[in-house]
Amino acid sequence: MAERRAKVTELDPVWSRITSEAEEAVKEEPLMGGLVHACVLHHKSIERALSYRFAAKLSSNEMSMVVLREVADEAFVSDPYLAEAARADLMAVYDRDPACHRLLQPILYFKGYQAMQAYRIGHWLWHQGRHDLSYFIQMRTSEIFGIDIHPAAKIGKGIMIDHAHSIVIGETAIVGDNVSMLHSVTLGGTGKEEEARHPNIGDGVLIGAGAKVLGNISVGHCSRIAAGSVVLQEVPPCSTVAGVPAKIVGEAGCPQPAVEMDQILQR
Repeated sequence: MAERRAKVTELDPVWSRITSEAEEAVKEEPLMGGLVHACVLHHKSIERALSYRFAAKLSSNEMSMVVLREVADEAFVSDPYLAEAARADLMAVYDRDPACHRLLQPILYFKGYQAMQAYRIGHWLWHQGRHDLSYFIQMRTSEIFGIDIHPAAKIGKGIMIDHAHSIVIGETAIVGDNVSMLHSVTLGGTGKEEEARHPNIGDGVLIGAGAKVLGNISVGHCSRIAAGSVVLQEVPPCSTVAGVPAKIVGEAGCPQPAVEMDQILQR
């Protein structure tokens, strides 16, 4: 097993680093050995580890861990994008969250990262026409992680959700690549129409804690939404909006707000 794992990790530097961090974590705190082995060291790839973590967290008396793990394994095998997005999300958290010191942390402890991977499996199921199972995953993700993302929402890769409590993303929402958002963000709808009724968030956008973006509006790439803002109108690219209702208060302040995580409005 050790020899096979060594061959796999040589081909995947991300997984190699995760397993090295896992081994070091067990040395530093032996009481974590059972968890770390079950979640990381017993697996030969990040896909299998994420599949196990997904099933372990979302299983219940209503849906067994065995069934959910089979679903996750099927999703990862059928769609290589899931693993690509999982790696991009992982690096986004590591690069942007100063509280993240190891790649191991999001996999074991960060509910924003884990909820995003659960959403991705639910989204895959949605496009397979397995809507009831995807709704079940949405429900369990909300119950366990406090994050409610409709499985039909379209979310890119490189997503970082910091702290992550009370995130709500509606059915027709679209979120681009390399977006960062903090807790209590809502991408909500207006009205009862079934067509597009949720926001379209461009690439590289930073959304501050407690911000609400409502309706079928576009938020331009590399823009910033200040904490606590209520956005009801279009946001131009590379700009900063703040207030209730939100108004343009200046430029974004840096080329990549979602990466820099700079939320200071004025210097």
